[in-house]
Amino acid sequence: MGQVSGSGARAVGLPHDRANAVAPRCFGVRARGEDRDKAVSEADEDSGLSIGDIASRAGVGEGTLRMWEARYGFPTPRRLPSGHRRYSEQDLERVHAVLRGRREGLSLPTAINRARRLEAEPRPSIYGAIRERFTHLHPQLLPKHTLVWLSHAIEDECAARAPRPLLFACFQRESFYRQVEYRWRNLAASAERAIVLADFVRVRKPRHAPAEVPIRAGDPVMREWVIVCDAPELSAFLAGWERPHEPDDARRFETIWTVEPTVVREAARTCSDLVAQRAPELVADLRERLASPALPAEEPQLRAAVEVATRVTVYASESRFANGSGTAGQAKP
Repeated sequence: MGQVSGSGARAVGLPHDRANAVAPRCFGVRARGEDRDKAVSEADEDSGLSIGDIASRAGVGEGTLRMWEARYGFPTPRRLPSGHRRYSEQDLERVHAVLRGRREGLSLPTAINRARRLEAEPRPSIYGAIRERFTHLHPQLLPKHTLVWLSHAIEDECAARAPRPLLFACFQRESFYRQVEYRWRNLAASAERAIVLADFVRVRKPRHAPAEVPIRAGDPVMREWVIVCDAPELSAFLAGWERPHEPDDARRFETIWTVEPTVVREAARTCSDLVAQRAPELVADLRERLASPALPAEEPQLRAAVEVATRVTVYASESRFANGSGTAGQAKP
């Protein structure tokens, strides 16, 4: 039987040279495990966004981000074993939301609180978000056919005046959208981006047509009728919240609409945030454009407001002569 030396240099029952041969293999296994641990650590280091990534993409200093975190606990990155910060794409969106709030004149604590509310409500009510932000917009209770006229007027004016608009719309039901899909295909043909939301089964990106993004039954926007046209030549926003009603009652909507570029830009951001929850690839390249402030209204946009009102009047007149059975009354939900 082999002997074990006091130093433990030889393995029990093994010749001296065999014991020496075993030891390197043991050390080699441990070294390979250490390599794997190092590889996992390096993968962790590479996942997520660094503070430098957030700073460069949001246009804010790293020191500013550290100050926000120290004073307000915002944003909240995860920490790697090395102590480095790692952020998510959602963290980047929240930082953008704070910067937008600051440009709009909000104090830093207020802007951060608003960004946190967006975090808590990732699928917001578009109508509610704009009503809360712009209290001067007074809702009017309108029947469905009036929203049809107003919707068609905005769509027509968008086609006539805005060569490359950003377009968003909420239709509630897919069946409502299919009734007017031909109109939106025409609008999408000249739009920079056109996205519609309804209770679609899945995300679809058909050619020469708006992208289709599903909304769920419990989402607030399932009760909302929304059109957003964001373009330098025309800014227009319409949102209606449908009041609960009995099956035999006429459908009525608390409605706000405006051509104010600042309001329209915020509505476009809100729609983009909503789309990003289900199909982020559809709006990822719009982040910088929507983060910039809207240009102030100029004379052409004021003329467009008059044209929209005129078109509504025409639709209303035509509907009266059609005894309420014209296509306008059937073309929207």
